[in-house]
Amino acid sequence: MKTKKYTAAGGVVIHQNRMLLLDRPSRNEVRLPKGHIDPGESAEMTALRETTEEAGYSDLEIMADLGSQIVEFEYKGHHYVRTEHYYLMQLASEAQEPRNAKDAADFVVAWTPLSEAVDKLTFEAERQTAQKAIDKFAELKLMD
Repeated sequence: MKTKKYTAAGGVVIHQNRMLLLDRPSRNEVRLPKGHIDPGESAEMTALRETTEEAGYSDLEIMADLGSQIVEFEYKGHHYVRTEHYYLMQLASEAQEPRNAKDAADFVVAWTPLSEAVDKLTFEAERQTAQKAIDKFAELKLMD
């Protein structure tokens, strides 16, 4: 089986004690927004772009770097090794921009209470990232 490697970046958006999750009914998954890093793009730029594309919110602010992790999985006969970079984000405003038809059809935005968000995510690696984001968010709020 051929191994494919790539790098992705995404955002964990917290607003009014809720986390932005993406319900993906076609795959029966609940995910965090993320996607491939394009050539010439930084991980931060990708995280902001992908979160805007998939969720529609365009006025995002990075609060903290949540680090990276390596995730391995099988999909359609291939073995994938993906390095994922995540950033804690907040909405600077609730400004939105129209999503393309595919993203709007693929991803249903679900603002989920922080107390429920981790358990709703489909994959363990994203549950760990979401918990790290909640902990970091609490730490940053205590510093205010």
